[in-house]
This record gives sequence, C-alpha cells and structure tokens, in this order.
Amino acid sequence: MLLASLDDGLLAAAPQAISVDFDATFLVQFVLFAALTLVLKPLLFDPMLKLFEERERRIDGAKMQARKIDERSASALAKYETEMAKARATANAEREKIRAEAVRKEQEILGTVRAAAAQTLEDGKKSALAEAERVRATLKAQSGALARDLAGRVLGREVQS
Repeated sequence: MLLASLDDGLLAAAPQAISVDFDATFLVQFVLFAALTLVLKPLLFDPMLKLFEERERRIDGAKMQARKIDERSASALAKYETEMAKARATANAEREKIRAEAVRKEQEILGTVRAAAAQTLEDGKKSALAEAERVRATLKAQSGALARDLAGRVLGREVQS
C-alpha cells in the first residue's frame, strides 16, 4: 500500500510534455508585432538610435577636448615652473650681487670711519699733550710763588725767598 502511494506520487510529479497550439491568435499577434515594428522603426527607433549616437559622439568629442586642454595646461604649467625657476635663479644671483656690493660698501664706510676716528683720537692725544706741556710750563714758572704761598699758609706767616 505504501509502495503503491509512492508510485502514484512519483507519476504525478514526473514532467509532462507541453503542447503548443499554432492557431489564428498566434498569427494575428505575429502580424501585429511585425506591423508595429515596421511602423515604429522609422518613427521611434531610428531617431532614438541617432540621438544616442549623437550623444556618444558629443561625449567622445568633449572627452577629447578635455584631454587636449589637460595636455595644454600641463605643458603651460611645466613652462611656468621652468620660467619661475629661471626667474628665481636670476633673482638669487642679483640678490647675492647686491649683498656683496653692500658688504663691500659697508667695509669701505667702516674703514673710512675707523680712519677718521683714529685721526680724531690722534689729534686729541696731541692736543692733550700740548695742553699738558703748556700747563707744566706755566706751573714751572709759577712754582716758586705757589711754594711760598703754600709754606706761608702752613707756617701761618709770610715766607720770603
């Protein structure tokens, strides 16, 4: 009994052939599909395909133009950087030249000022020595009178020479 029910279940689950009827509805549908395709192709599909092709062509053209612009900008940037490097080198050389000139000028001015200061110092020393000699000569001439005056003050009386 169990075996019989299994056989019935297997038979029921087994695939069966599908039968397809080619009748008039199939032919009507096929004719309508063909007519619709023939009518819609020039009215809808061809313009849409042309539109898609035009869009692709424009996109490719824009991409090509963008590549060309990128290449031009890259070359312009390289040229700019080259020119800037040259300008920097020129500016650095000019700055070093000006700096060397300034150092030379500074040394020249310092030399002049040192020479003037040394001359002024030497003149001051000569002037001081001359003044000291003059004062010594004056003191030597007055030393006797000053000695009498000092002795008179110390002794409390007038001293005569």
